[in-house]
Amino acid sequence: MSVSSQPGASLPKTADIVILGAGVMGAAIAFHLAKRGAGKIVVLEKDHVARGGSGRSSALIRMHYSYPPEVQLALVSLKMFQNWLELVGEPGDFRKTGFVRIVHPNEAERLRLNVEMQRGFGVNVRLITGQELQELEPDWNVEEVELAAYEPDSGYGDGAGAANDFLSRARELGVTYLSRTAVCSFQVESGRVTGVLTQHGAMSAPVVVAATGPWTRPLFQQAGYDLPIESEFHQVAILKNAPGMRGGGCACIDSVTATYFRPDGADKFLVGDFYGKRPADPDNFPQGAGGESLEEIIERASRRVPRLENAEVMRGVTGIYDMTPDSRPLLGKIPGVDGLFVCAGFSGMGFKISPAVGLVMSELLLDGMGKTVDISSFCPGRFEGGKGIRAEFEYVDD
Repeated sequence: MSVSSQPGASLPKTADIVILGAGVMGAAIAFHLAKRGAGKIVVLEKDHVARGGSGRSSALIRMHYSYPPEVQLALVSLKMFQNWLELVGEPGDFRKTGFVRIVHPNEAERLRLNVEMQRGFGVNVRLITGQELQELEPDWNVEEVELAAYEPDSGYGDGAGAANDFLSRARELGVTYLSRTAVCSFQVESGRVTGVLTQHGAMSAPVVVAATGPWTRPLFQQAGYDLPIESEFHQVAILKNAPGMRGGGCACIDSVTATYFRPDGADKFLVGDFYGKRPADPDNFPQGAGGESLEEIIERASRRVPRLENAEVMRGVTGIYDMTPDSRPLLGKIPGVDGLFVCAGFSGMGFKISPAVGLVMSELLLDGMGKTVDISSFCPGRFEGGKGIRAEFEYVDD
């Protein structure tokens, strides 16, 4: 369902909670708050719903993380994706394809330990041998793969669709949504946020949550708080399946080729890269992918899926990641400013955990802490003491 509103229409003078950003994070927070009857909630969006990273997401849904709280967030989110119609009243677009994680050969023991940890949380995952992987995916070249992790319940979704569904249901529950309403600055008095100043005027509110992706850092700098978020340019290729190539198949993150890929419907294939380019301007970046860098990504993915060498490039998709130093999000209260919260820095991995992030952020706002999953380690002030997150059995490219 597509959600629309009039730009700046009837900007309320007050709200109980203001959410900045109508991507999948902001929409999920609004939805979960509205479900709990959290008062007068207003969502402000500088453009239109899902026009940032959410609408450009490759939208993998997988449980494989090396850091336990991320595994928990992913698992809670999977259950929501699986029950989308019951949750938001829309059919959703979750496609269960299965998911495979391939790591460098010298990290096989870390793979074992992470799978053991994930299974402890209830994830449906198991280790498979290279031979089993070949039987599962006959189009793949798995000669050097000794072990891989396989999740039969995972797959991919649609970022724009999820954001629209969350926001549509939130509005039915009473949330106000205003598009084309950019926030110029926070209003802060005596160490407490009192509202926001927008291009259409001021709004008073005792609680403000910024789910603003790569636009987050400059917004908070104006409030005297520098969040360590850097913008990074990424591109993916959408390929038409080559003749003789099997349709469908598993999604995959492959450390050996430094690529990720998944089917895109029955006759297309999506390929993306681990690494992007900095610096990048979220308001001014190439809108179409192409050139030598895209060809190089496809060439690397072809080492794993050789038939891709003969696949036709249908189009490219570009986007901006909001990267943090440890590639993990900033979730929580801004130190020294009561009532001001951030939900950003997802480093290209936000969509798959967004339903649960919306839930735990609503718990943080209403209950003082994330109850479903403990998110205290993602606090935005963690880097000030050099305390970035590092998982016990982290991969070299986590």
